[in-house]
Amino acid sequence: MKVAIVGIPESGKTTIFNALTRGKAEVAAYSPTLAPNIGVAKVSDARLSVLEGVFQPKKTVPAEVSYLDITGSIKAFGKEGAGGEFLNYLTTADALLQVVRTFEDDKVPHPEGSIDPKRDMASLDLELAMSDLAIMERRLEKLETSLKGARAAERESYLKEQILLQKIKAELEKDRPIRIQGLAKEELKMLANYQFLTAKPMLVVLNIGEQQIPQASQLEGEISALYPQFAVVALCGKLEMELAQLSDAEARDFREAMGLSKPALDRVIDLSYSLLGLISFFTTVSSELKAWTIPGGTPAPKAAGKIHSDMERGFIRAEVINYSDLESCGNIAEARKRGLLRTEGKNYIIRDGDVVTFLFNV
Repeated sequence: MKVAIVGIPESGKTTIFNALTRGKAEVAAYSPTLAPNIGVAKVSDARLSVLEGVFQPKKTVPAEVSYLDITGSIKAFGKEGAGGEFLNYLTTADALLQVVRTFEDDKVPHPEGSIDPKRDMASLDLELAMSDLAIMERRLEKLETSLKGARAAERESYLKEQILLQKIKAELEKDRPIRIQGLAKEELKMLANYQFLTAKPMLVVLNIGEQQIPQASQLEGEISALYPQFAVVALCGKLEMELAQLSDAEARDFREAMGLSKPALDRVIDLSYSLLGLISFFTTVSSELKAWTIPGGTPAPKAAGKIHSDMERGFIRAEVINYSDLESCGNIAEARKRGLLRTEGKNYIIRDGDVVTFLFNV
């Protein structure tokens, strides 16, 4: 999973990036020459510890999330030069994480002169929509030209695309992002290659100050009420960045003293998985226990392809046991004895927590 971090200048994007990745990227004022910060976070999954006890692997590999801290200004996206490069980073992301500033700090003046999360979110929404509209307008111009000399077989395809883009464009101009336009699956499939920004799932991180921690749930509720299609979490970026540099034990003790629950990373990942409809399955091959992330509803051959394309192409069957069943049995032998280790075919849909061995032939 790849998540791109966006937000207006001075919102604390890099601070949040460091908190999520345990990174040490320099927290500095915006500069158009800065390259994106790229980091990887390991997905904490308590099930891996239990599975380690069952399989005794030599190596355990948790699932990963890649975070990109986009340093460029949204207003420059889609334009030639740096703006176009930043847009390329965004379009490859599975989801956008918007950092919204709610903290006060006289040393870091807000570009607009005041703290107003709703205004800032509306501003970023507008810029994302403008980027999508620019792409649509260019494509519609090309379609108009292509239709003039198109053959009959091509003409139908071009017309379908033209009608769809015109419909979406009209809604965007009414401040309705693609993600809430209620498009059919076939329409979304037609748009897949465009990677429109307002079609991407959005996770909002409210970057609060330490004094706002007691009001975190209230702030989340207010923004969720305005944007029900977004996943929203409030956290203190500065504090979480500092805690990310401590050992797990030290950070846990500090959180307990502060009355905090999960680390920022775990909360953000949980929301990201839910927002994107993702699940995890596990494999044990060559003494390596590994977690994999896939969309819910993925059939077994497609899940095998996540590991290697040869496994999808030559898929024969899968041996499957769900984590909860394996935990209750304690080991594979007992699971087999109870008939809980199953053989599944090509139509089997992988479930969250499945422990799978894929059999294939190429």
